[in-house]
Amino acid sequence: MVYESTYQAAKKVAITVETHFLQHIDKAEATGEKSLATAPAALVIEQIIDAAFWASLRKEEGHSPKISIAYLAPMQAEKPLLFEQQLSFSPALLTKLAPGVERAGIHIGVWDDGDGLYIWGTTLTIPNLCFVLDVPEPGLLVIKHRRTYGLGKYTNVAVLKGDEIRIVDEYSATLTDCPAIVTSLLGYSSPASWNDSVNVLIQMAVSMRAHGHGGSLLVVPTETDAWRQSIIHPMQYAIKPTFSGLAELVLNAGKEQSDIFWKSALTREVENIGGLTAIDGATVITDKHELLAFGTKISMRETGSRVKQMSLISPIVGGEAVIIHPAQSGGTRHLSAAQFINDQHNAIALVASQDGQFTIFNWSNYHNMVQAYRIDTLLL
Repeated sequence: MVYESTYQAAKKVAITVETHFLQHIDKAEATGEKSLATAPAALVIEQIIDAAFWASLRKEEGHSPKISIAYLAPMQAEKPLLFEQQLSFSPALLTKLAPGVERAGIHIGVWDDGDGLYIWGTTLTIPNLCFVLDVPEPGLLVIKHRRTYGLGKYTNVAVLKGDEIRIVDEYSATLTDCPAIVTSLLGYSSPASWNDSVNVLIQMAVSMRAHGHGGSLLVVPTETDAWRQSIIHPMQYAIKPTFSGLAELVLNAGKEQSDIFWKSALTREVENIGGLTAIDGATVITDKHELLAFGTKISMRETGSRVKQMSLISPIVGGEAVIIHPAQSGGTRHLSAAQFINDQHNAIALVASQDGQFTIFNWSNYHNMVQAYRIDTLLL
């Protein structure tokens, strides 16, 4: 019997997603990677998306499901929680299970025994490049996979919201002067460890987006105070001496604490600074993660020039760069961030909007202008 999905976006995206996983797993095998997942067939992908979509529109005791589904056999998981009997894979059952598995890091394990998909249990660990489908809110589905180096946020492959399909364009990372945080999110570079500077900034971006108030974070070079020329003085919330809680934790990673304790401490420090970005004005940290100020007001540098144009890039298929006036990229935060980078070429700016949009601003020496990457699709 041929499966026919009733959520049309599932059918439209299935072959593209299948190709992505086949190519990446083949490439990883060719380079000697071990503990790799099995690539799901297009029909399997279609079924998982279809069931998850309809489950997302249901409610259990008044709550919408928030679930993560991983496609892997039970033996591919480490210490899985196994059900005594296989459970049918259906929207109704996913909805029933949702309250018990909605916390981060818990995946519903799904596999195909030849007779169809079934749910075998749950797991906290999955193999590299494992197909994962997250349901963060009704009608919103995020297809992703665990990175081959196993660190940090998963790599997003596609985002579906209603009938809108956004396929991540991983080749955006090859564009000239693409910032390191974007290349890492696209899976093109590998942070060496949890305390890698890029990995910490990714966690900061996720924290900023999560608080929902909107905010700006300016990352400036440690060796210069030139950034102060682009800030209105006096600064109401300047920090002296600089707050180095996050910086010291990153520097001393693995020296005294256990790995679990250290990661927990890192999360707390990231949330500490990420929370400050919700205060009106920009938070300023060094590229060594030292906190310099928050609630600062950006102004044009005295010897600078007003920013008149910038390149806006969305790292999704069809999201080619366009040249716009900075005011077209968003509100006051976006315009201020563009002005700051126009004056401070060695800095980067992270801007979160209240509606969930997230933008990275940096200076492109090649194009001689500010460029902005709209990366909310990569942070879901």
